[in-house]
Amino acid sequence: MTIKTFIASSTAALALGTAAFADNPTVGGAPMLENRNIIENAVNSPIHKTLVAAVKAADLVDTLQGAGPFTVFAPVDDAFAALPAGTVETLLKPENKGMLQKVLTAHVVAGDWSAADIVSAARASSDGFYHFNAVSGDALSAQVKGSNVYLIDENGNASKVIVADVDQSNGVIHVVNSVLVPK
Repeated sequence: MTIKTFIASSTAALALGTAAFADNPTVGGAPMLENRNIIENAVNSPIHKTLVAAVKAADLVDTLQGAGPFTVFAPVDDAFAALPAGTVETLLKPENKGMLQKVLTAHVVAGDWSAADIVSAARASSDGFYHFNAVSGDALSAQVKGSNVYLIDENGNASKVIVADVDQSNGVIHVVNSVLVPK
């Protein structure tokens, strides 16, 4: 291989890699790579430190590294900080592992649901909401308001999708601005 051929093929490969990378949004400025699983990408997100700590404390790492596919509505650190004082600390205690698992799995849906899929399902429904269940068994509803998608938990709390369609090797993450609270 000549140097010219090597440079040309390397440039082409770099261009292809950059184009593929550009298709997936960054989260908190960090690249999210489609060939990584949910956990591998989440640990690189600077705005999901609390979520990652909670997933570890709940022993859900292996599950979320599994084949899936999973759709995860991932609350940012500010969402956890907005909970009543002491909530996160209480949930992270070993004796509250079951409760923590329920809260976290209320943010996970089986399947690979793109934002377009969710929007389409909500718009097709007679009441303007797409009703579905989280892995925890809790009911969630999705509603479209203007160009925004909101998830509503069983308590009526709405969480806005702030970064949609972050593709993973085992599903998709939609970054949300608040914590969904199961009953």
